[in-house]
Amino acid sequence: MAIAPQTTIRPLADDRAIERAVAKSPGENPRGRLAIWAAQFVDPAPGARGSSRTVLPEARALFTSTRPHGPRLPARPTPEHPNRPRLVSLPRSPFSEERPMTHDAKVAAEAAAVLLGNYNAPPISLVRGEGCYVFDSEGKRYLDLMGGIATVGLGHCHPKVLAALEEQAHKLWHVSNLFGSDPKIRLAEQLVEHSFADRVFFCNSGAEANEAALKLARRYHADRDDPRPEFLAFERSFHGRTLFTVSATGNPAYWKGFEPMVDGFSFAPFGDLEAVRQAVTPRTAAILVEPVQGEGGVWPSPRGFLEGLREIADAAGALLIFDEVQSGMGRTGKLFAYEHSNVTPDLMTLAKALGNGIPIGALCVTEACAGVLVPGSHASTFGGNPLATACGSAVLTELLEGGVLEKARATGDFLGQRLDSVARAAGSRVVESRGLGLLRALECNGPVAPVIDRCREEGVLVISAGANTLRLAPPLIISEAQIDEGVDVLEHALRDVLAG
Repeated sequence: MAIAPQTTIRPLADDRAIERAVAKSPGENPRGRLAIWAAQFVDPAPGARGSSRTVLPEARALFTSTRPHGPRLPARPTPEHPNRPRLVSLPRSPFSEERPMTHDAKVAAEAAAVLLGNYNAPPISLVRGEGCYVFDSEGKRYLDLMGGIATVGLGHCHPKVLAALEEQAHKLWHVSNLFGSDPKIRLAEQLVEHSFADRVFFCNSGAEANEAALKLARRYHADRDDPRPEFLAFERSFHGRTLFTVSATGNPAYWKGFEPMVDGFSFAPFGDLEAVRQAVTPRTAAILVEPVQGEGGVWPSPRGFLEGLREIADAAGALLIFDEVQSGMGRTGKLFAYEHSNVTPDLMTLAKALGNGIPIGALCVTEACAGVLVPGSHASTFGGNPLATACGSAVLTELLEGGVLEKARATGDFLGQRLDSVARAAGSRVVESRGLGLLRALECNGPVAPVIDRCREEGVLVISAGANTLRLAPPLIISEAQIDEGVDVLEHALRDVLAG
């Protein structure tokens, strides 16, 4: 077959993907095999500047319509372009012509060429969300039972959050924290009014909020001429990915390759007050705990545990920090999970659902701790920016005044009952159903990754919390009918995938 005339075109994502992937080893990057082969039909356009280039139409068609599997074809250099091989005639593609590359797969290939590989992302590209559903680039609808990992508490594109975002976007996006900002003040007032806290520091994420809490705790004691460099946290806990917060995380799997960790952390079994008493010393600055462990497998605090931690911390002169990044903002049926107990902390961290997907974090503190972070001691460039705090204020208002909390309590109970029923029917496939509110888990007798894949294929998104544990954290606005829809798919997946 003769080669068609060449045409000079503007660069598209396909060309950039070819350029980046071609530099990779085909053995290390399977998608590179396609890029290397397709790049044989790509020549710089004469006189072109930047990334404009001349592309054989056949090469573009093959790159955009075939799947990346198969060996590289040999190519022959030409006198005109000795350093860039070209084919005189276009051979048959070494890749399957009967399996066209979907748009989702194409996006996945482009992502693999430019993004770090630290996320094990499935081969779908989500482009739109509405309520409890998201849609991929092929138009397929998915019921989101993971809620962006407990983040979109009011569902995707909630109209009131969207309205707040749009309104603020026409006013002010960013201002230095050296100046005041009305949205930031309004959200802080709401958090103070509806929690134990007296003051608030805003940041961008849960890890950043926990980092601020740990720094504050150390400085709190240093300011009192009682330096305390140590912390007590808990096994299976998760507090973030910065070096300080991952050091506070009670799962050594997260430490691998990042050693040495920040000194000063010890860990007690979650729920074991006697072990806590033995571990706390006069050098303990604070006890750090999740009222409901999320990433570690969805473990609610045993009855009386938080109260016991409060007593131990007070006796030792240590602070008590509640990490409510995942359990807060209505996730457990109350605005904050600590409200299921009879105690309050000295410090509390929030993020995730506080912005309903807009990045924001917060450290909420008592007046006794508030004076520690003086000007210059801690800061966050984007923390408390007007866009994020306007959205956070809309979220909090809807939770408190829109009936969402009441609805979430009822649907959380319903979800728990459905999962308990699934666990009983599954027999040995499921070890336990547990959780609180709309943060639930099924611990299984084997790896749950195949179950997650099967659910996704059937249009339901769930996530893990450990290799053998399925986690569900749907939007708080989910209906009982939607819970039935998702749990029915999950039950079938468990039966089909896991051995009895």
